Amino acid sequence: MLALAFTLRLMETPIVVGAFALLLVTISLLQPLARRLGVAPSVLVAMVGTLIGIGATYLLYTPRTDLFNEIANVFVNPPLDSEQILYIFLPILLFQTALTLDFRRIMEDIGPILVMAVVAVLVATVFIGFALYPLSGVPLVACLLLGAIVATTDPVAVVAIFRDIGAPARLGRIVEGESLLNDAAAIVLFVILLGILTGEAEPGILEAAVAFGRSFIGGLVVGVLMARLFVLLLPLMRDLPLAQVTLSLALPYVIYVLSDQFADVSAVVAVVASGVVFSLYGPSRIAPDNWTFLNNVWEQIAFWASSLIFVLAAILIPRLAAGFQLLDLLLLAVVVVSALAARALVIFGILPALSMFGRSAAVNTKFKTVILWGGMRGAITLTLALSVAEHPALSDEISRFVTNLATGFVLFTLLVYGTSLKALIRFLGLDKLTPRDQAVRSQFLALALADVQQKVALAANDYQIDPGIAGPVTADYAKRAKTAVDNAAQSEGLTDKDRVTLGLIALADRERYLVLRHFHEKTVSIRTIGLHLTASSRISDLTRTEGRAGYNRASREPLKFGWGFRYAQFLQRRLGITRPLATRLADRFEYLLVSRIISRELIAFNRSRIRPLVGPRVGDILHETLASRRGEVLKAIEALRLQYPEYADAQETLFLSRTGVRLEETAYAEAHDQMLIGAELYNDLQREIGQIRQNINARPDLDMGMKTKDLLAQHSLFADLSETRRRDISKMMRPVFATPGEKLISRGERGDAAYFIASGAVEVLTDTHSLRLGRGDIFGEIALVTGQPRSADVVALGYCQLLKLNAADFRNLMDKAPDLKAHVDDLSRKRQRMNETEPPAGDAGGDKTGGEASGTVADTSEPKAPKT
Repeated sequence: MLALAFTLRLMETPIVVGAFALLLVTISLLQPLARRLGVAPSVLVAMVGTLIGIGATYLLYTPRTDLFNEIANVFVNPPLDSEQILYIFLPILLFQTALTLDFRRIMEDIGPILVMAVVAVLVATVFIGFALYPLSGVPLVACLLLGAIVATTDPVAVVAIFRDIGAPARLGRIVEGESLLNDAAAIVLFVILLGILTGEAEPGILEAAVAFGRSFIGGLVVGVLMARLFVLLLPLMRDLPLAQVTLSLALPYVIYVLSDQFADVSAVVAVVASGVVFSLYGPSRIAPDNWTFLNNVWEQIAFWASSLIFVLAAILIPRLAAGFQLLDLLLLAVVVVSALAARALVIFGILPALSMFGRSAAVNTKFKTVILWGGMRGAITLTLALSVAEHPALSDEISRFVTNLATGFVLFTLLVYGTSLKALIRFLGLDKLTPRDQAVRSQFLALALADVQQKVALAANDYQIDPGIAGPVTADYAKRAKTAVDNAAQSEGLTDKDRVTLGLIALADRERYLVLRHFHEKTVSIRTIGLHLTASSRISDLTRTEGRAGYNRASREPLKFGWGFRYAQFLQRRLGITRPLATRLADRFEYLLVSRIISRELIAFNRSRIRPLVGPRVGDILHETLASRRGEVLKAIEALRLQYPEYADAQETLFLSRTGVRLEETAYAEAHDQMLIGAELYNDLQREIGQIRQNINARPDLDMGMKTKDLLAQHSLFADLSETRRRDISKMMRPVFATPGEKLISRGERGDAAYFIASGAVEVLTDTHSLRLGRGDIFGEIALVTGQPRSADVVALGYCQLLKLNAADFRNLMDKAPDLKAHVDDLSRKRQRMNETEPPAGDAGGDKTGGEASGTVADTSEPKAPKT
């Protein structure tokens, strides 16, 4: 709505439209000029914008001519005030920056980023405010307000320089993360201080701290909740990328207005949080091509927004700096020195403390120096200064003080820091690749050139180009590929351990590509793509930081049962709610099946592409790592398959059906592209495919078979009982689902229940030996009979379906069922005789010959048991 209102306002007169078009032309022409001059585009935009402002002011007020007064007035007095500029441009800039950040990689440096974003803002505000107070002649709150305004940094120029000279990626992440979050912190602080200065807020430090925390945390909550709601709407527009982009464009504006006008929390924090959440969950809700399209559109929108806000703010510089005096130069020097000192204190004083206490990875001195010098200020600072100038409750003295110094400081950082930062990075040698990066470059180059050589040879054959002509071209690529391989093999300072890490990094990146390819081919459902993307990102991150150990640890994490699964298990056990647990199991099944396919593709990729580059020794280590991971996946699948064989068959059938539909869809598209079928026939076939896909997208429900009555009938002790008697007994029991490795009974605890195994297998563990029990067995009852503490641990070997009977109901059942009691007593006597001849078997019922399971998963054979 805001963007539409802005557009309508621009269309009020042809002069305004012409001025707007002129700005767009100027911005577009400045991009190649900045590249030719070797300066950051934002620096050049600021300089040109200032010149436009000076020229427009001259043309408007010169007595020489009135010909350009109307268009000059548009630039001197733009049709937008500071609040409108913030409402129109700020949500877009914040959201797009958060959208493009790799949040999982950002979390690796979250310590330094938070310090630079929050602590540095507070320190800079205090340093600048108290340094100016004795000299300025304005209240301390006004000095602190200026400190908050100039504490926010602009990453556009800095990151552009980083990318231009190839600075380390971590340096860019820290600066981008800092700028994104310190905008939020600085604006929250600005609003609080402005309220105190105008008398709208309490002046106490405690009140200000509470207001800061409430605004910041409240913004996080609003942003996360609203973004999650919008993400849930994305699948409704599955094949409508334009609608998805439109929805994403509405999100930051909805959140900004809701937070600022209704929720009374930080709108900036809310928009940043929403962008992070959208970037985390969005890729798993829409097709990869649509996500790429969405990001490309957002990049274009953000370019327009950042350029326009910068040039509009720069045009206002002459107006904001009007009346600049000699004393202002002294005050500006104080601002520059105190801001630099505050930033240096945080970077060289607080960041090392985080590393010492293990809260973040160390940031080396060269990085710190660049971060110190890279604290440029930009459009946000100028816009906040403009809002002070326009505020009716502030005196002219305070407005002039804030606007003059803020404007001067922005110009100083752009002209001094911006023009010298590139030279500083080169002087420190940060534009050069590390040995590991050199090796990665050589490996990638070798892979790419080998592909190009093969494709050039195929193209020459297809187009019947003479071998005498094609030979030298393919030979040149072969030579370059061999040189790259030799360079990778001879990289200085690289051990075999480093080469293994490099190979695993390549495999981790390949895994993410394979995951996205399967999602693009629609063989992976929307429900599980998020699990795969999260897992692949985690594998990539830990591999880069911890090498092979990190790769193994990250690849095993998805096979464990996390808190979500445990919570679903709790609902099933305590409340009898089975649906969440069944959904989690179904998700796990699908994840494992796709992981099995991807693991095989990774092994083939390592054999054909990675091994020739890293050599047989390292290639064998990589193969061993991948084979071990694949074995763990197969073991997890087999455990589930034995418990739910019909569902396993249904899932594999579903995967093949999706593959078939994808192949059918590709065949129709190729026929249409080759003009074999017309548009009408192709559209008809597409509609038919869409209907088929809709039918197979529905995943079959997993019936866990956790009905007490059915489980009771499966147990051999109760199978021959009458229906009425089983129904009475089932009222006393509660079904329990156990996962592999779960401890069901702990040694030394008080016996409170007995367990009947309907399916699956458990292992009884003592200090001396173990005993396996399977379907039809009972365990945990001896402690109820003897009244003694548990004497062993009992662990589930596979997925188990159990019937739990608490102590009181167990004794009641024994009293009402003499035949069952006789059987339990018989088991107890056998156990006592076993205890006399061999080490204790633990707190378990059943005999070793009849109840022992044959493996680590459920034994489907029926044990011998008396009739009851």
